[in-house]
Amino acid sequence: MSDLQDVINLRRTLHRYPELSKQEFETSKRISEFMQQFDPDEEISVAGTGKMFVFEGKEPGETIFFRCELDALPIQEHSPNLAYRSSIDGVSHLCGHDGHMAIIAYLGKLISENRPQKGKVVLLFQPAEETYLGAKDMVKSPEFHALSPDYMFALHNIPGVSKNKILVKEGSFAAASCGITINLEGRTSHAAEPEKGNPPYPAGTKIIEEIQELTRTKKGFKSHVISTLIYIRMGEISFGISPSSLEMGITLRAYENKDLNLLCKKAEEIIEKHAHDFALEFSHSYSEIYPATENAPVCVQMITEAAKSNGLDVDQMENPNNWSEDFAYYTATNKGAQFGFGSGEDIPPLHNPNYDFPDDLIEPAANVFFQIYKNRLM
Repeated sequence: MSDLQDVINLRRTLHRYPELSKQEFETSKRISEFMQQFDPDEEISVAGTGKMFVFEGKEPGETIFFRCELDALPIQEHSPNLAYRSSIDGVSHLCGHDGHMAIIAYLGKLISENRPQKGKVVLLFQPAEETYLGAKDMVKSPEFHALSPDYMFALHNIPGVSKNKILVKEGSFAAASCGITINLEGRTSHAAEPEKGNPPYPAGTKIIEEIQELTRTKKGFKSHVISTLIYIRMGEISFGISPSSLEMGITLRAYENKDLNLLCKKAEEIIEKHAHDFALEFSHSYSEIYPATENAPVCVQMITEAAKSNGLDVDQMENPNNWSEDFAYYTATNKGAQFGFGSGEDIPPLHNPNYDFPDDLIEPAANVFFQIYKNRLM
């Protein structure tokens, strides 16, 4: 049976051959082949490329899920001296999902050597976390519902935090967010006669400024809110035409779901006001909608106890993370919690072209999950 070095080698192989969201076919196959040595009672394909490995006790009891992610990012890696650097141009594991998979794989080894006495433990390798909201597909699937989890757990490595330090928070752990796409339509004219047209740019700049002012002052919001301009598209490279169409995307974030709903409502009012003021047609749509990840207190307590049993430091977070996580779709209807796992103060940040998951996190992180499992099912 595989030892820790085999799991490290798996992690590095996954790093070398990354796949984007909903394209994780080879990744899923590699995971399936590796996990079979641990003799799970059942392997279930779910939500496209997703996999669930079930270990079942002889007595009835709770069902506990431990989740990781299969997908990589559409970013070019800049680590020329890394022996196992990405072999796929423009695609790389710069968020640590290769490491998260390795942690759950090592957990599979530990469970296979200490099988549950009661209940079930499910190791979930989820597709499409970075985009397409893979967790949303998971919770809609009959395969997921058939297993009916009592508790769900996940971690995320956190660069900039001392290695192996555990970060926990009850309630909102990761921010709610969504992307709003705004379209403005005016009237084209000759560039020599701009007064005969109605360009959308003046209204667009006012919309951007007012939405950003809204999140800067935070007036009327319970907690932290953020707006980030992502892109603007307007016109063509044709110096004789004053354009009529503008499209822009803004990401809206909030620590609390109610605040995100309010931020969206206020943004819509700003769009409508300026579109009317400038006599423009307008529309808006939403995408990549992430609720806040809400951690159940009972699950946070389980994580804290498991971490301390393994001699790890535990820090209570004052505020949620600014980033969002589709794990929120699990915690919306199931008791669960996600926690941070410090990956080192000198590690490049997530999504940085030079980031690489530290292999020495695999064993201690898996041991925290394993302790949760032992405390409940053995």
